[in-house]
Amino acid sequence: MTKHPPIDVIAPNFKRRLSGVTATVVRLVPVQAREIAIVATGPVLPAHVPQIPLRSLITLPRKHLRVWHARRNVEMIGGLALKYMLGKRLKLMFTSASQRKQSGLTRWLIRRMDAVVATSDKTAAYLEGPATVIMHGIDTETFAPAPDRTVLRARMGLPTKGPLIGCYGRIRAQKGTDAFVHAMIDVLQKHTDASAIVMGRAVGEDEAYLSALKKHVEAAGLKERILFKPEVPTEAMADWYAALDLYVAPQRWEGFGLTPIEAMATGCPVVATRVGAFEQLVKEDVTGSLVDADDIPALAHATDAALADQDRLNKWRDASRAHVLENFSIQSEAESLNAIYKRLLA
Repeated sequence: MTKHPPIDVIAPNFKRRLSGVTATVVRLVPVQAREIAIVATGPVLPAHVPQIPLRSLITLPRKHLRVWHARRNVEMIGGLALKYMLGKRLKLMFTSASQRKQSGLTRWLIRRMDAVVATSDKTAAYLEGPATVIMHGIDTETFAPAPDRTVLRARMGLPTKGPLIGCYGRIRAQKGTDAFVHAMIDVLQKHTDASAIVMGRAVGEDEAYLSALKKHVEAAGLKERILFKPEVPTEAMADWYAALDLYVAPQRWEGFGLTPIEAMATGCPVVATRVGAFEQLVKEDVTGSLVDADDIPALAHATDAALADQDRLNKWRDASRAHVLENFSIQSEAESLNAIYKRLLA
């Protein structure tokens, strides 16, 4: 029987549906595993991610010290249960992306962690105690420009002529999906060759929200030009960014927000609101532009201005990829996290 090497780090992902946290775990763990014995665990994980079943947590040998790296309250609770109820030797670590005052429960849980990471300076400011700031990175080999966007769009069944603008992620008011749709109704009436894509999942009461947005689009006569697409797996996202001329991140609130750097890694410029870490991610008039949250006229104006100046848009496109390569490499993020694990395991 093959003897497997010991596990030094466990990255739980207890959510079934795709989310920013899930995307982070799926992308980071394979990179981190190149230099440390890390596995993910959770109900649904892609096959390429090093992982162990949730049920195996119960039978993990107690004598071996491990790091439990949580990113949600429920995962911090899971780590505490494993440590204090099942007697596992664990060092507990938490990454916070939230930019709002934590609940009493969250603060209580964080106080019991051995190490805390914040994904931006703004996030760190909301934490009671000290935190190491490590910003998210992107796999720039996977998220890369398409050799020929027209060919890519044709293969994906997308419009091949005119500018293409996208907005991806959970469909809900917090994410500003309605702001994007209403802004695009205005923009597409001015740019008659342009098209837009809304892609993501609406859950629960947000299904009615999505239905109302589709009715607005149909009433505006833009059903064939503002396209609603279902959520795709994390590993399929790169092509959806690479096909675009411009990505719009219209959030009203965000913890960190990966989508702008995902887009920029493919050479796609970004118009984003000033929430989350977006002001640290998007360089004004270098890789895109920034507007205030919930300002739909400003969002429409910024998109219109970007499409109206093709030379500037091309400069943004060239600068976007270089900006991510220099500042937001997933390898750098992985190395920084692994350094904390090694210190906790020492």
